[in-house]
Amino acid sequence: MAVDIAKLFNEELPAALAKNADAAKEIGAKYQLNVGMVGEWFVDVSPTGPSCVPDNPGKADCTITIAAEDFQKLVENPQANGMQLFFAGKMKVSGNTMLAMKVSKLFALRES
Repeated sequence: MAVDIAKLFNEELPAALAKNADAAKEIGAKYQLNVGMVGEWFVDVSPTGPSCVPDNPGKADCTITIAAEDFQKLVENPQANGMQLFFAGKMKVSGNTMLAMKVSKLFALRES
């Protein structure tokens, strides 16, 4: 099922972060997520967070750049598709690349 990416970052994820603030802070990172032509979001799930806002108001620990169609695959199955997208060069990661592996925990908060 296709995810409305703008709705995910502008509504669903901020609500999940507010609802699960302590679990979000345990991720311990600041992400910049650049999703194709859809938009860019800064997600703070560090001890100073949690928040999810458009654009980039701060310094990210990990920046992920990905096309919208590939982001759909990432959200559908972050564990399996994340590595495939990364090694295929379809997901670019800069900064602390180890934090990219924790991004699945970010999306799991929506289901809590």
